Amino acid sequence: MTDTENTIWKRAEIDSPCVKLCAIHPVERICIGCFRSIEEISAWSRMTPTTRSAIMAELPARAPRLQKRRGGRAGRKQEHEA
Repeated sequence: MTDTENTIWKRAEIDSPCVKLCAIHPVERICIGCFRSIEEISAWSRMTPTTRSAIMAELPARAPRLQKRRGGRAGRKQEHEA
């Protein structure tokens, strides 16, 4: 493609936060890669730039919801110590 062709197909909209690590967390129900909900992912192309911006601003705050919690013996030990 030439530079002119690239310019023609370039759209002025917010890029998707997708990092191509797509899997929905079974408990939190958000993507482990981009932190969007299934509803947000499926509606992304139909959202206004304002709505996309608002969601993009919220995504970093969702990351801690997916921090790995210790399970097994170590997790039970921590529960009893608390």
